[in-house]
Amino acid sequence: MRSPRRLAAVVLAGVVLVALAGWAVSTRLRSPADEASRRAAPTPSLVTAAVERRRLVSTVVVNGTLEYGSPLPVGLAGAVGGASELQRATRAPRPGRIAEGGVLMEVNGRPVFVLRGSVPMHRTITPGSEGDDVTQLQRALRRLGHRAPSTGVFDRATVAALTRLYAAKGYQAQRPTLADRQTYETLRKAVRTAKETLAAEQQALDRGRDVLPLKLRLKNARTGLTAARRALAEARSQELPPADEARLSAADSAVRAAEERLLEAEQALAAARTRPTSAPTAAATDAPTNAATAAPTAAPTGTPAPAPAATAAPQPTASPADTRLLELRVANARADLSAAQEARDLILKEAEQARAARVEQLRAAVRTAQETLATAEQALRQARQLSPARLKVTGARADVAAAEEMLAEYSRTYGVSIPPGEVVFLPRLPARVRKVSVKAGQRVEGEVATVTSSLFAVTASVEAAESELLRAGMPATVELDTGRSYPARLTAVGDKAKVPGSAAAEGGAQPVLITPGPAKGLKAGTAVTARITVGATKDPVLVVPVAAVITSADGRARVRVEYATDRTRDVEVRTGLSADGNVEVTGALKEGDRVVVGDA
Repeated sequence: MRSPRRLAAVVLAGVVLVALAGWAVSTRLRSPADEASRRAAPTPSLVTAAVERRRLVSTVVVNGTLEYGSPLPVGLAGAVGGASELQRATRAPRPGRIAEGGVLMEVNGRPVFVLRGSVPMHRTITPGSEGDDVTQLQRALRRLGHRAPSTGVFDRATVAALTRLYAAKGYQAQRPTLADRQTYETLRKAVRTAKETLAAEQQALDRGRDVLPLKLRLKNARTGLTAARRALAEARSQELPPADEARLSAADSAVRAAEERLLEAEQALAAARTRPTSAPTAAATDAPTNAATAAPTAAPTGTPAPAPAATAAPQPTASPADTRLLELRVANARADLSAAQEARDLILKEAEQARAARVEQLRAAVRTAQETLATAEQALRQARQLSPARLKVTGARADVAAAEEMLAEYSRTYGVSIPPGEVVFLPRLPARVRKVSVKAGQRVEGEVATVTSSLFAVTASVEAAESELLRAGMPATVELDTGRSYPARLTAVGDKAKVPGSAAAEGGAQPVLITPGPAKGLKAGTAVTARITVGATKDPVLVVPVAAVITSADGRARVRVEYATDRTRDVEVRTGLSADGNVEVTGALKEGDRVVVGDA
């Protein structure tokens, strides 16, 4: 039998359950009026956005794959080595990094070097070659430390530097082959044989009896011309003959003697004119005899007599009769001197005339000797031309000239050379071998490998409209899937960014090439997103959604600013850079204003 308490509890629980069920049912029951009011449209209101102040950046986003940039197919310009045998790869190119001076591959056991340069290898560089390709070869050798000159000519110094490059890599520079050496020796022997033949024919011609007298005459003519020239030179160098010099010396002695006699006569005449002729007077005797009042004595010959004192009495001089003989002697001495001088001048003039006549005679003798020599040479030349051995000598001389010309032509390219296939010039180094097109043992034909630069690049495409906004050199950002980003730069747009061998983009899209800066953590083949910055504000500016800007009929832009609930006013603005759905505006706005972007 149940207790009353348990019965009451069960009844109470049942009442509670019934009450809860009734409440649940009542919440789901609505009247038709309630349903109509529930389905009515809400009260219309304005959709607004706040005016922000921030830096605005406009970008063009592209997706691409990270690869090493500037792919370039590489082929050999010609044969490797000096032989014309089948070209077969004995060591294929190896993928990976390759630096300047490295060996790209081996063909027939010969190396193929990689050097930096813009002029492609197009010929065999042989001794004496010159040009832009030789200049860039010398620059590459200097960069590698092999001390090459900068002459632009493949000379001995350049050959020595090239030989050191080959030796540093364990090879030998291309030397003349056995066939080349045999050809060179054959040409040298041909020159020697031609010269021997010419000497023999010339000797036979010279020994002919028809030219021996003429050769003797020519020899005598040359000897006579030499003697005539020597005599003329001696006559020109000698001032006077010995006989004329003796006559001139005697004339000089006669002139000096006449000058001495004239001087003696003039001195005697001067002394006679100053000597007293009578005794002094009594007055003079009684006069004081001191040095101040004494009569002057006769001065030495040739010395002017001193002037008498102021107080001395005048003294008489010699009479004219006493000096007449002396004056006659002076006149005779002067006439003798003039005659001696005239005789000397005559001797000198005659000697000069005789010397000039002698020189002219010797000149005529030289001319005569020259004419004799020319006549003898012509006679000998004509005799040799008429000689039966002339044709043999002429032919032998032509054979010597031809053999020497062939040897010289071959010698210009004989020696250490660079076959066209042993050097590959690349515009940038170091580089990376990305693709190998030939295997060891295969024939070398066409492309052997594809090289790229050692820097990463992103190749992608953009729409034609976006490509017009892009310019080489614009900053960019490369983003990985991990969220990490790296600075980059737009390298090329359009045809300059096209990868060789790639298909053209569809729909008029243009290729772009983006180069990241040096950074760690990048791997080839990684998919990346690149953002190219086409414009940015220098400082934070006011921005609003593009949808908030309305253009009036007059072309002016404005926005609607909400200043109260559902109440607006028009504000004229000027727009600037737009990016990411926002646009830069200037006008009577401030940060935080609400602008209408649509009605709801």
